[in-house]
Amino acid sequence: MTQAAIEKLSNEKTEYPAPEIVAKNAFLQDAKAEYARWQQDPDGFWAAEAEKFVWLEKWQTVSKFDGCNHEWFIGGKTNITLNALDRHVNSDRRNVAAFIWLGEDGTEKIVTYDQLLRMVNRFANGLKSLGVRKGDRVVIYMPLTIEGVVSMLACARIGAIHSVVYAGLGHASLRDRIEDAQAKVVITGDVGFRRGKAVPLKTITDEAVADLEFVEKIVVFSRRLPKIEFVSSREIDFDDLLDFPDKCEAEPMDSEDTLFILYTSGTTGKPKGVVHVHGGFMVGTVYHLETFFDVNKSDVFWCTSDIGWIVGHSYIVYAPLCAGVTTVFREGAIDFPHQGVAWEIVEKYGVSKMFTAPTALRFFMRFGAELPAKYDLTSLRQISCAGEPLNPEAWDWSQKNLCGDGRWGFVVDNWWQTELGGPTIATPPTMAMRSGKAGIALAGVEASVVDAEGNEVEPNVGGRLILRRPFPHMMRTVWNDAPRYERMWKQLEGCYVSGDVAVMDEDGYIQVLGRADDVLNVAGHRIGTADVESALVSHPAVAEAAVIGVPDEIKGESIIGFVQLRQGHEKSESLSASLVEHVRRELGPIATPSKINIVAGLPKTRSGKIMRRYLKALELGTDAGDLSTLEE
Repeated sequence: MTQAAIEKLSNEKTEYPAPEIVAKNAFLQDAKAEYARWQQDPDGFWAAEAEKFVWLEKWQTVSKFDGCNHEWFIGGKTNITLNALDRHVNSDRRNVAAFIWLGEDGTEKIVTYDQLLRMVNRFANGLKSLGVRKGDRVVIYMPLTIEGVVSMLACARIGAIHSVVYAGLGHASLRDRIEDAQAKVVITGDVGFRRGKAVPLKTITDEAVADLEFVEKIVVFSRRLPKIEFVSSREIDFDDLLDFPDKCEAEPMDSEDTLFILYTSGTTGKPKGVVHVHGGFMVGTVYHLETFFDVNKSDVFWCTSDIGWIVGHSYIVYAPLCAGVTTVFREGAIDFPHQGVAWEIVEKYGVSKMFTAPTALRFFMRFGAELPAKYDLTSLRQISCAGEPLNPEAWDWSQKNLCGDGRWGFVVDNWWQTELGGPTIATPPTMAMRSGKAGIALAGVEASVVDAEGNEVEPNVGGRLILRRPFPHMMRTVWNDAPRYERMWKQLEGCYVSGDVAVMDEDGYIQVLGRADDVLNVAGHRIGTADVESALVSHPAVAEAAVIGVPDEIKGESIIGFVQLRQGHEKSESLSASLVEHVRRELGPIATPSKINIVAGLPKTRSGKIMRRYLKALELGTDAGDLSTLEE
């Protein structure tokens, strides 16, 4: 993006004040004062937040940071499930709904905190019977169901480390993650459901675990009758692991013990296993649930994400449960079985706070203002968005048509990453929303926009978005690859380099413009160009491949592939179609290219690197910039 384009975007001055009905009832009334409180005593600030939780042993030191590695609540012992489950069951929240789960077909399942704890304990004891112990890794490849959440919580309960893989990824992606984690157990389902169709999961799992002898057990959750037949002696029925006592003491965990690994794409072909821990993740994510999302025990909260992504970990499962909140989540497409189903849910359950993606808002725009107008949305106080930049048009449409133009609600933006665990830059609900801008740095966050040498740039000048210090819910390392983690801090000494380009205005509002590296952002999901290119090259007709992202009205970015064929293969529409399907099978639907261009050769620099910006410029009809390094 050129500096002229950055300046044009950043000089947009449209501002929308916080609606009175939202601002006057917000939990956190003064975000700037809160930021100052944190600045005055950072450790004291986070210690006060940590005091709100159950600890088996209190910490001796709040934090330690050496310019790269950081620790929080050092010496403290807890287990996140004690705070997510036990403390509510031992209070007046015992019989309150923890989850309202919805299926595409209208199925509803309501689970109270007491019922959830009992189910988690039974499954935790079941996992123990398989030999799963503290520190063992368990990969969860499950549909978005109560049972998927129970699998996560049961692992946490006994100190096992879970790694959830989104159930839309293909067998190659699943296998990579199982191998990197060296998972002892894989938990999967027979099928998921989307748009009324069954999506096979067990067959994908079978391909992924083939010849992986270190996988000792495969637990299968069956949703259809008759249940599928097992193909291996290491397979076991999910229901059999629920046939155990409903009492299971939580494993005492050090604050810094790993809670989960979540893989996210980077600029290399190998997925990056982001590590989050029991103590700091709990404290930080709950803090932002209460102060930014403004969710409390009187709310009905709906997060439209999936447990396969960080948003689902933070804001479907752990933070809402730790806060004692009632959360709605739903399997399937947001517009099926009819285009108004999302607003039907808001009306029926009185959803008051909602977390979704700009992709979804742009999707809803396609159906027009008449559709949400058919439903009573006046319970909806706040819609929070994250995943990719929220364009002004989508915000304006949503504010007017979903939040009554401020008569009852507010659409606010926020920015964070898998690595960061929770909101980092956001517009708190008492502050004005500025068109196209995610918001200000939240308490605990010291954000800057800098040039390539690390010098802060002037207001409204584009640069690299960095964070100058860690916070409790931030990643601790990359699983099995500490040097990869360290590089995030050592590109600019002592600073976390986010990989995003941004601008900051005179008042500290930050606009995140997109990725600075070769990571695609499709519908809020980060997909490495190398992942898609590797999938293309694995096809027998392809010699070499390059992919780019281009703007997409609905998804933010769509994927365009360029391939050079091997000798003996001819360009044809049927081959292009088969390549698209090949990627879908290898990586899953979210990584599927919208178009494949078969070309005679790929543009490269003299050092042999593919020049993707040249391909992007050709596709979009824009200036490719300096081409002096392009090989003739």
